Amino acid sequence: MKPMTFKAVIFDLDGTLLDTLSDIGNAVNRVLSRHGFPTHAMDAFRRFIGDGATTLMARALPETHRDEATILACYEAFREDYGQNWNVHTCPYDGIAGLLDFICEQGIRLSVLSNKPHDMTVKCVDALLGSWPFEIVFGHRPEVPKKPDPAGALEIAERMGVSPSDCMFVGDSGIDMITARLAGMPAAGACWGFRPKEELAENGADLLLRHPSDLTALLRNKKV
Repeated sequence: MKPMTFKAVIFDLDGTLLDTLSDIGNAVNRVLSRHGFPTHAMDAFRRFIGDGATTLMARALPETHRDEATILACYEAFREDYGQNWNVHTCPYDGIAGLLDFICEQGIRLSVLSNKPHDMTVKCVDALLGSWPFEIVFGHRPEVPKKPDPAGALEIAERMGVSPSDCMFVGDSGIDMITARLAGMPAAGACWGFRPKEELAENGADLLLRHPSDLTALLRNKKV
């Protein structure tokens, strides 16, 4: 592999930088239980998370109760519950701190693009990743299409003054890999996250990373 040089890295948040699975899953299950619906095993949320909070609730609801009114009511209840309980178990994945330290030492710039609601994305980054200089932190904003639409990724690159080809996109889902491809950015699949490596490969990952330290090694031009 030729030496890897990037001016910036855009990270997904849930399943990439932060392990949010338990707090999201528990909040959804509490909402479902209060509304009289069956709950889910935690592993099911690996498939539910990634397309935004409204889609998360729609997927969690029984197929017979996915009407607009029920989805909206449960979404609003989830937002309230998760807003109060988002940081019970949530933490950076093992190796993320070292990776971010190395990236900063190299003068590579950092940003975040998530389909999580924007206010919660900012809250999570400020509270748990505030030691690192993330320049731009975007969650889902109503005026900008969600990933895999590349609009958010391209906006970040433009604001940083970095060519998309000089900006690596790191995420744990096929949606992230498609986003990167549509934006013209190299795509790195975070295999420690919520989705299987096969999904990342099938959707265009240029790199498959088993652990955050793999990216450190690649940036050092070492074999993984």
